[in-house]
Amino acid sequence: MNNIINVYCDESCHLENDGQKCMVLGAVWVDQLVVGELSRAIKEIKHRHGIKPHSEIKWTGVSPAKLDYYRDLINFFFDHKALNYRGLIVKDKGKLDHKAFNQTHDDFYYKMYFVMLKQIWQKSYRYNVYIDIRDTNGAKRVKILHDVLCNDSYDFAHDMINRIQLIRSHESAIMQLTDLISGAIAYANRDLSSSQAKLDLVRLVQLRSEYSLKHTTYLTERKFNLLVWDSEGRNS
Repeated sequence: MNNIINVYCDESCHLENDGQKCMVLGAVWVDQLVVGELSRAIKEIKHRHGIKPHSEIKWTGVSPAKLDYYRDLINFFFDHKALNYRGLIVKDKGKLDHKAFNQTHDDFYYKMYFVMLKQIWQKSYRYNVYIDIRDTNGAKRVKILHDVLCNDSYDFAHDMINRIQLIRSHESAIMQLTDLISGAIAYANRDLSSSQAKLDLVRLVQLRSEYSLKHTTYLTERKFNLLVWDSEGRNS
């Protein structure tokens, strides 16, 4: 059995002054052996709905006209045992006091990535982590994140956490699934209701996961694992 896991990360409402209350970091992780098979299956879903094969899956693209397409993608995630999701929700960015912790918002962003990712690791596997490119300064930050995650896991030779790499979201259909699921979680936690299509997708994620999307799940949950983090560092 292959022991390499690919982890595809994306985020929603992560900027400090974007006017959005909450922030969501998410990762879909999957056995490397089936990445090609699942990517082809996603292309088939696109073909079935008349979507161009290289058209990106994005939460911002959800609309009434494409609702059935996006429903099929959510069901695709939950129907395939190989696909798993881990998400971290920061409920209220406005309550963050970066000055008190001698950090910038960018520092905080990568600290939350550390908290989000470390729950995924299992000692019998090796991991390749792919993070959506945010800016030109990301490579240095990602190297630090890699070192900190490895040190925390006593993986000083970087054997278990083999790679953390920046890629563009259009390079990975599975990373785009992360964007879609994280977008639904952010929409639920922002208590929005302006789009009926997006509300329908939120309800589908709630139905399939059997979670409200607003609370921390069991720590041992593998298929759909959420951590709600507040400004005091408590879980809720």
